[in-house]
Formats: sequence, C-alpha cells, structure tokens
Amino acid sequence: MSDIDNALTLLQNKLRRQILERLVREPHYPMQLAEILGVSHQAIVKHLRALEKGDFVTKLKVPSEKGGPARTIYTVQQSISLRIDLGPDLFMCEQRKLPAGGPVRLSNRLPSATENVVQSVSGRKKISVGEGMAHIQQLNIILEEIDAQRDAIIALHQHVRNRVSAGVDSDFDVYEQRTMVHSLMDASEKKFDLGELRRELQLGQNEMASLLDEVRNRLEKQLSDRAGHVVAAPSNSNLRFWLGSLPKKKS
Repeated sequence: MSDIDNALTLLQNKLRRQILERLVREPHYPMQLAEILGVSHQAIVKHLRALEKGDFVTKLKVPSEKGGPARTIYTVQQSISLRIDLGPDLFMCEQRKLPAGGPVRLSNRLPSATENVVQSVSGRKKISVGEGMAHIQQLNIILEEIDAQRDAIIALHQHVRNRVSAGVDSDFDVYEQRTMVHSLMDASEKKFDLGELRRELQLGQNEMASLLDEVRNRLEKQLSDRAGHVVAAPSNSNLRFWLGSLPKKKS
C-alpha cells in the first residue's frame, strides 16, 4: 500500500481524526483521550495502534506522577500535507512531506511576506500566546492568498486538460488508444509504467507494441494537423505515410 493510500485509509475514520486533533496540541494518555472523546479505552487503544502502525503517532514511556509504573503517552510523529483535486478532466491525489527545520532554515523557501515572522521567532524557544496568535493570523492570511492562486492554477490546468481531452476524443476512436494517451499525459507527473498499462488493458506484448505504434502515429499526425508544423527532411527520408501525402502548396 502506498503512503497516500495508507493515509487516506487511516484518516477516513472520524475518531482517528479527532484523536490526531488532540495529539497535535499536546501528548495524551489513552485514558485521557477516552474521557475527552467519550468512547471506550479499548476503542482508543485500537485506533492508536493503527495510527502508530501507519507512522502517524509514536508512543513514549513517562514516569508516573504517583510513583507507580511508567505510563504510555502518545504524540504525533509525521508532518505531511494531503492534497486532492477532483473534477471533470481533473484528478490529482498526493501526499507531501513538510520540510524540516526552524525558521532560518525554512526562510529561503518562504515568501517575502513571512520575513517579519521569521525574524521575530528565530532563536526563541517560547513566545507569548498573544504574539503567537498575531503571527498565526498573518500566516493564515498569506496561506489563503497562496491557496487562492493555487486554485486558479489548478482551474487553468483543468481547462487545458479539457481541451486536450476534446482532441483525444475526436482523434482516437479506440478506448485503449485514449487510455494510453491519458497515461502519457500523466507521465509528466509520475513515472510512466508501460507494463502496468499493458496489464490494465489486458493486452499481449505484440498487441501492446501495435497499440503503441498506432498511438505514436496518431499523435504525430495530430501535432502536424493542429500546430501546422512543417517537416524538413532529405528527399530519400522515410517519412510517415501521412507526412508524405500532405497537400502541396499551390503556386
């Protein structure tokens, strides 16, 4: 199971999300979580084990306040971002690991609008609640602006993909051809696995080779037809059949 599949499987459960929401604030004992969330201790332990197995949380042993045996406390381990974009001609689903390091180390990746926050908190282990709230409010505003820009870029991405899909639908009349073309477009964002596609389409090696050749021919023809490209080559070149039969310009 991939990281993104594992994350989505774990986070689809509302109680697990509630547990994580508490643990990001501060470490908790299982019994504390059971009392706060109003569920059984057994249920909390079960979900904590699942989150621990998925590397979302880790457990620590801490001395008992009453001098008894050490007690188990849980804290959040991962720092990740999950992104899902879905719509007509749009599907992107990924898990991104957040960069590590303090404000100074992150400063070369941050927008200039955050510079005053970086300077204010660098080298300090503690800040007041009031100061922290002011910084968080400023960062939330910056995040909202960046998210709005990202939304617009995603919408533009969807618009381009929609126009490409229109060309695919008109120029590729076989389902397997269209599937290969869409897989090729996705290959710019992830590694294109020809063997995986062959298994998905349930094709033999010869059938796959024939499909690949046909798709290549149609893509080249589409590029020439739509972009108006001129092909220059020596007279003895073996051109594609459709390149050799392009209409001659009238004098």
